[in-house]
Amino acid sequence: MRVYASLKSIGSYAPEKILSNKDLEKMVQTSDEWIQKRTGILERRIASKDESTSDLGVRAAKIAIKRAGIKLEEIDGVICATLSPDYMTMPSTASVISHKLGIKNVMAFDISAACSGFVYLLNLSKALIESKMYKNLLIIGAEKISSFVDYEDRATCILFGDGGGAAIVSQTTDPNKAILDINVSADGEYGDLLITPGGGSKDPCSLNLIERRGQFIKMSGNEVFKIAVKTLTNDVIEILEKNNLSAKDIDHFIPHQANYRIIEAVRMKLGFEESKTVLTIHKYGNTSAASIPMAIDDAYSSGRIKKGDLMLLDTFGGGFTWGSALVRFGGD
Repeated sequence: MRVYASLKSIGSYAPEKILSNKDLEKMVQTSDEWIQKRTGILERRIASKDESTSDLGVRAAKIAIKRAGIKLEEIDGVICATLSPDYMTMPSTASVISHKLGIKNVMAFDISAACSGFVYLLNLSKALIESKMYKNLLIIGAEKISSFVDYEDRATCILFGDGGGAAIVSQTTDPNKAILDINVSADGEYGDLLITPGGGSKDPCSLNLIERRGQFIKMSGNEVFKIAVKTLTNDVIEILEKNNLSAKDIDHFIPHQANYRIIEAVRMKLGFEESKTVLTIHKYGNTSAASIPMAIDDAYSSGRIKKGDLMLLDTFGGGFTWGSALVRFGGD
């Protein structure tokens, strides 16, 4: 009997503290009107000093596990996507999350694919589940990006927020609950356009690095925008054509929440109705690897997503990395 991978549940967590555009006006030379016009963002969430990326992931994971109706002992792997890990080298954030949840003696590791992280996780978990090596995987996209944002750089500090999203991916024999198909790819040629230049082995931590503010995210916004729109559009066209589907067959278009102008440009090029497009950019900003699962959970919690609904996920991030996925929601 064929085994499929199913997105069995979803969960998310947003920190309590809100950083509004008005707050940013007091911190850097910008304005609420300019931010909304350029990005569609009104506010973003910021984790407290005693909250780490793993804490955000744990909060989201507990919801996903409860909704899936499974026991901790039934989870046989934990994988986390993040660009803001608790520790820069080790232990992995997935290991920390596993410990905090009380999950023992299972595979746990991180991946680094920036904003595309959650779609990469779906691709990986689909392969692991359908190979019958694993039955239930906990996948998490969690970010405390505020730790890596330069609040003196108005080009980046207006964009990012903190949050966590998690899902249980499980075996199923029901094709109506299956993850249908996933495209993921990358091109390192453009890595310098969206980068955290310092803190790694190439430019290790030093006083000079800190004085240069090299530990923070740097971005060439206009170049990223152009490449993102073209790449996201082409990737969606490819996955739809490969599966003999069109925009009208999709119940929910859930793009990475990076910039409203990018989302709208891609939506219009692909012909998706506004009513089918899930937007959370206005209240969370760009939460990188947490963006897609937080958006799925927002739609699920509001009653928009039902069992069997076909979701199209679309994402683009630093690296450059990108991906798209056709996923039926398998939650009961």
